[in-house]
Amino acid sequence: MRSFFRKALLLTLSTTACAAALTAPAQARPQTPEPKPATLGWKPCDQPRANTDAGTGTPPAPTRECATLSVPLDYTVPGGPQVDIAVARLRSDRPEARRGTLLVIPGGPGGSGRDRLAQKGAELRERTGGAYDIVSLDPRGVGGSSKADCRLTADDRELTHLRPWPGPGGDITGNVARARRVADACARDGGALLRSFSTANEVRDIDRFRQALGEEKLSAWGVSYGTYVAAVYAQKYPEHTDRWVLDSSGDPDPSRVARGWAANMAFGAEDRFPDFARWAADPTRDKAHRVAGSAADVRREFLAVAAELDARPREFQDAGHFPLTGNRLRQALVQAFDSEGTGEDGTFATVSALIVAARDTTGPLTVRDPLPAGPVPQDQAAVMIGTICNDVDWPRSVGSYARNVAVDRVRHPLTAGLPAGIFPCAFWKGGATEKPTRVTPKGPSNILMIQNLRDPSTPHRGALKMREAFGDRARLVTVDAGGHGSYLRNGNACGDEAVTTFLTKGTRPTQDKTCEAEPA
Repeated sequence: MRSFFRKALLLTLSTTACAAALTAPAQARPQTPEPKPATLGWKPCDQPRANTDAGTGTPPAPTRECATLSVPLDYTVPGGPQVDIAVARLRSDRPEARRGTLLVIPGGPGGSGRDRLAQKGAELRERTGGAYDIVSLDPRGVGGSSKADCRLTADDRELTHLRPWPGPGGDITGNVARARRVADACARDGGALLRSFSTANEVRDIDRFRQALGEEKLSAWGVSYGTYVAAVYAQKYPEHTDRWVLDSSGDPDPSRVARGWAANMAFGAEDRFPDFARWAADPTRDKAHRVAGSAADVRREFLAVAAELDARPREFQDAGHFPLTGNRLRQALVQAFDSEGTGEDGTFATVSALIVAARDTTGPLTVRDPLPAGPVPQDQAAVMIGTICNDVDWPRSVGSYARNVAVDRVRHPLTAGLPAGIFPCAFWKGGATEKPTRVTPKGPSNILMIQNLRDPSTPHRGALKMREAFGDRARLVTVDAGGHGSYLRNGNACGDEAVTTFLTKGTRPTQDKTCEAEPA
């Protein structure tokens, strides 16, 4: 269930980081001549060997190469302090078929591109017939790249605290205190590096990577928050884009950015819940997983159990886990929505068992807790907080958040007001580092978007806004499926073929299209 943890961190709630050297000047496109491209000292990445000597017949893993790229901490001072960016590549295994380089852009903020390459690179290379060297990078602050943190307490990094789930009845008093405390800690301890975490700088770092690779153009596959990075790059450097894929997009409204993505999650949960409700009401389910006899009753049961846990949290039998509160049950459900989830050992099964056990048993819970036992790591918390708070100015009025939470929890009880909640950005010292980018129809028509119809984290309604912003530059393939992430993820042959055909042949649908659901 590592996917539960990863999704909590990397979703389009997107989320949270900090800064100390808050007097650093706002970032801007450099006016000085571009420096000479950096040299990349490629060497094999550390990776486990396949056990071919034991007679398993398992082929060795494809050899990925890793290197370190130096980029400016502050692009207005290109000759000043530098930041290390960890990069990786998987070379084409068919040189005669190679046509260029394809960049994998991870989700987040806080996702590791090198991890994403390790997970999907071999399959992507096979699907595209060796047409690309496939590359990625760990954004500044992530993985092997230079790191900073806000020195947050473990309690403030607990998942349902890092995300501003309101208290029982919608009380945000605790959220306000925590948001202010986190913003203060980031201002005090984050440093200039943390103040440099932003989508704009990730885009600049990507272009430095392109130069170091010696490529005039890149193709790309961006997922989740990575679609926003890809969109900003396509707007800033259109002449350096080749075949551009945006998988699971959010609304790029420059006045809201991450705040808008968070708000949309209320709609995404409502879009996705019927899939879970049908699964959990299926008469073929065993007693431990069947939540209710009808889909409508599943909703009522979930809300009732969550409310009961608000008042009386439950302990787990296994040591080291946080108590099961109403908000941790809600968080577990939201994360379960991200995956395809419907297998007998999938995320739907895990969460339905949690609901049934919390309702029908007494004493310590013996079922599996799908959420992480410990706090979110310091570096990932910093990247999430820093990026969303440095990207755009957030409202400062505490009263406005209280009112919005009260309205949102009534309209969307599944998420209990979280999407309208208060983040540290409300108290961020120095505000946004620069003006957010507006995505426009100006540029080459070389973008293919793919989107699940019932995506809980980047809802379809947000993708329609991205599609509208790009105009004729893009085509949208909508897949009749649930879950977050579409290409090479949900098994829909129609959607996968559309993306693969674009990457290999350069052809897109002549107009937006819908891929029907795959038979169960």
